[in-house]
Amino acid sequence: MRAAARRLTRRMGRRGALLTCKGIVAMGYGSGQIVQPTGDQHGLALLLKAAPLDVWGWVWITAGVIAVVCAWLPPRADWPGFLAVWLIATPWAMAYLLSWWPLGESPRGWVVALIFGAFGSVCLVAIGWDEPPRARSELPRET
Repeated sequence: MRAAARRLTRRMGRRGALLTCKGIVAMGYGSGQIVQPTGDQHGLALLLKAAPLDVWGWVWITAGVIAVVCAWLPPRADWPGFLAVWLIATPWAMAYLLSWWPLGESPRGWVVALIFGAFGSVCLVAIGWDEPPRARSELPRET
């Protein structure tokens, strides 16, 4: 079991692991918005003018699926996964930020904006990372 987990981890790499985590969170958040939507929707007023919350939930799920699928692609070919997570997190961050200031509808909107902004911006940082080289113990043995 451990050997299989090691092989999967090696194949996926650190970029893939990050994309998998981001994708799972995005799918979970989207599912939550469909099954049991957030109670306080003051910060989402701008987004809800564009589409209902269940549609946004499906967009979150789609971004998460893209991220998880891209996690298995080779480094540098996985960029659509990072972009998908950033693209869904950014409108949420902006909506909450604008609901705080200048609209004044959500006094704690800046806090939620920071959370969504950080969630998405990590992808912008990671998209430029190189996969670290394998350790000597991970390299195939020559015979």
